[in-house]
Amino acid sequence: MSAAISHSPEVGTAPGARASERARRRRASLVGLGGVLALVGLLSLGAGAVAIAPGEVWAALMALLFKSGQADAMHLAVVGTIRAPRVLFGALVGATLGVSGAALQGIFRNPLADPGLIGVSSGASLGVACAMMFGGSLSGMAAGWLAGAMVPAAGFVGGLIATSIVYRLATRGGRTDVATMLLAGIAINAFCGAGLGLLIYASSDTELRDFTLWTLGSLTTASWKTLMLATPVALLAIGLLLSQQRQLNAMLLGESEAFHLGIDADRVKKRVVALSALAVGASVGFAGMIGFVGLVVPHLLRLAGGADHRLVLPGSALLGAALLVGADALARTVAAPAELPIGVITSLIGAPFFLWLLTRQLKGGR
Repeated sequence: MSAAISHSPEVGTAPGARASERARRRRASLVGLGGVLALVGLLSLGAGAVAIAPGEVWAALMALLFKSGQADAMHLAVVGTIRAPRVLFGALVGATLGVSGAALQGIFRNPLADPGLIGVSSGASLGVACAMMFGGSLSGMAAGWLAGAMVPAAGFVGGLIATSIVYRLATRGGRTDVATMLLAGIAINAFCGAGLGLLIYASSDTELRDFTLWTLGSLTTASWKTLMLATPVALLAIGLLLSQQRQLNAMLLGESEAFHLGIDADRVKKRVVALSALAVGASVGFAGMIGFVGLVVPHLLRLAGGADHRLVLPGSALLGAALLVGADALARTVAAPAELPIGVITSLIGAPFFLWLLTRQLKGGR
């Protein structure tokens, strides 16, 4: 043991030096995750029914961005028109889901507090379904970007209402009971599922097909126009959630300790819940139901680098983006030229991980 301690690089160093070393490791970790995202994005640009080699993808990107080099015309069209907006859109959705999951797990201090488990996703899905079912006449009257923003706005409202109900049911005397929160989330999920079932029952064949494809999750709607609509909302939510790093770190010590550090825990909870509802609701509105990203990604980062939200929050955004972009590449290639719903891919990854996580919790592990 003593030998191990003597070889630790932090033993015997001043607190300032240790903090500097930890900051250097965080920066290195985030740079590494950014590199993983860039690599996965480059590979995803070449994956699909029309396979494009990485070198040709790079040539197409140089031609698109800097008008330089030689690139095949077909590759240029595929990358520039179809895959580049899709990869960027997938990264945006994955980042919002990852950072929302990390923030929710932070305020509830529970790694099981996935947006899907506490009703955010199902509330957003019911709001989107209502907009798809009853919003046709309204969207016909609205013009341009306003019509395109109607569905994600309905997702935000639905997610916010569902999360508010869960939060109020689980909070007594300023304290939030996690078990009650999860049970309330199950009830809200069941209620929203029933509402969604009623809408599907009353829908036409065309609406039924749209609902079914949408509930499985897909990035097929990605385009430059979709990206322009989604980017401001997603970046606003991600930026504001990232700004809560210090508050979430303080709440890891407990709400009473956070209060003594000058943190209003109740206000932080409300802010994080509202921002998560905004992020997840908009993601559901644009891309459908994509589960388990917000559960898996933050926990992987905690296992690898600890619970410091200065790493977990931005790291979840980067790793969530890489995970969803990679899952989309799999969805486009596994059954090419057909395409699997991306929600199926993420659930196949996330469900076994959730069971493993639950087993660890029951055994008293971390």
